[in-house]
Amino acid sequence: WHRQAWWPNAVVENPTNGHAHAVWALSEPVTRTEYGRRKPLAYAAAVTEGLRRSVDGDTGYSGLMTKNPAHDDWDALWCSGDRLYSLEELAGHLDEAGYLPPASWKRTKRRNTVGLGRNCSIFETARTWAYREIRNHWFDSQGLHEAISAHVHELNAEFPEPLPASEARAIAASIHRWITTQSRMWADGPAVYEATFSTIQAARGRKSGLARSEARDQKLEALNER
Repeated sequence: WHRQAWWPNAVVENPTNGHAHAVWALSEPVTRTEYGRRKPLAYAAAVTEGLRRSVDGDTGYSGLMTKNPAHDDWDALWCSGDRLYSLEELAGHLDEAGYLPPASWKRTKRRNTVGLGRNCSIFETARTWAYREIRNHWFDSQGLHEAISAHVHELNAEFPEPLPASEARAIAASIHRWITTQSRMWADGPAVYEATFSTIQAARGRKSGLARSEARDQKLEALNER
């Protein structure tokens, strides 16, 4: 352990097989229920992934449980005593060392996402899906909530180790709450939604057509140069 700036508080090892957990203690808890805000949770997920990368940790570790360092069955190494870390402090050290993942990491394909990252991956995927699903549930808040909840649980079931059902319900509740209280799409109604959707689709079509045209021109230029 040579990375002194962010040494774990403890390393807890199974003496039988050498498997170990590294533990960092935070100065403030991170709320994971439906009452928590998304940005702090996503930030915590990125820091957790950065810590994993910094010690070349197991990519398959779910992050839900850890060995008790006070239990007689494990060998515990106490590294930094009673020091408590803030997420900002850990993120700063990890970013400087090149271990903090980029912002795009939260959209990582689900099969490669573990720990808190599963929460963020489900949220990002279900959120995008829910914006389109609005079209099927105008003026039916409960129906939209049920649809989002079902989709979130489907996404969660795809993980080798799914999130607890309570956490999946919290994700669905968070998405539904934001759409029905903050989203202009929901507030403006179906007419504005369909007009906006058509405008977006037309813009995407023009962009795609331009890209194909440029690719075709490049191929013609390459053929002419031969």
